[in-house]
Amino acid sequence: MESSWKDSIFRQREELARMLHEPLAQLVKQCVPVWGDRDRLNEVLLAGFSGIPYCTYLYVLGTDAVQISDNVGKAGLVPGHYQRNRAERPYMKETMPAWGFLLSDAYISLEAQRPSLTALQVVESDAGVLGYLGADFDLRSLPVTSTLYQEPGDWRQVKGDPAIRSTLFQQTRTESPLDRNMQKALSILEELLTERGIFQCQIHFSSSQAIIWTIDDPLRYRILDQEVLKDPNICLVYPSRAYPADAAIPRTEIARILDGMRALRLVDTTIYLRTASINIFNGMVSLTFSCDGSHYMRYDEFLTKAPPSGPGYLRDPAGVRQ
Repeated sequence: MESSWKDSIFRQREELARMLHEPLAQLVKQCVPVWGDRDRLNEVLLAGFSGIPYCTYLYVLGTDAVQISDNVGKAGLVPGHYQRNRAERPYMKETMPAWGFLLSDAYISLEAQRPSLTALQVVESDAGVLGYLGADFDLRSLPVTSTLYQEPGDWRQVKGDPAIRSTLFQQTRTESPLDRNMQKALSILEELLTERGIFQCQIHFSSSQAIIWTIDDPLRYRILDQEVLKDPNICLVYPSRAYPADAAIPRTEIARILDGMRALRLVDTTIYLRTASINIFNGMVSLTFSCDGSHYMRYDEFLTKAPPSGPGYLRDPAGVRQ
């Protein structure tokens, strides 16, 4: 079963919690005998800092979230944090689990303005809860232990700018140079996608341009303007490449997808396609309409709904389902 980005985050946090809980729990035991003594707490944190993997800062808080030690970092003591009140920080507002260890959600740090997270370990003695041992982590320093999630193939619809939607019926499609040259332009793009190593293509119908990414140079895009999209000679620039065997979109379906996009561009003068894209490895098609509503879906679902099968995207004049 393919994982979502939320699944990947959960697994990553689970692994980080497993890695951090035990060393923090051991360090807490050393804090209890010197609780309330700033200098001795600093000594404990300095001695234990190297045992907390990937840590940026260590510190100790009372139950009121006021810091009773200095910050301890790789370079030693960091002045300016003693008696700092952390009550309003995101990690102090989360509910502490019953087992006394919290790995916070990620947040933006105050000083460095970088994504960070904090681990809090409850400090307890026979008399009860004394406070918390805090450990801050810069996300740049933490290892990524989970696999990268796969983009889902479910049909997703996203509403765009409300100002554009509110004036939808006051506008009409103006014929663009690409509209006047549609068949030739789409034939060129079909050739590039099926024979010339182009794996992603984003078509801007209203501004008459296409942006492409090639297998040979995938980190850079290239812009094909209206002049290029009139000239089949552009195909000579891109070497012939076998259609990738691991592409999610069959080679034979590319022409049908492009034809479906052409139909959605021309089917109505009020609700019409402005931009569209194909990624042959994702197997996905994206569509953005004149109402600024966007759709993301698998290519085969697109083919069952695009004209002439039926303009399924145009049933809601806002361009998205409510």
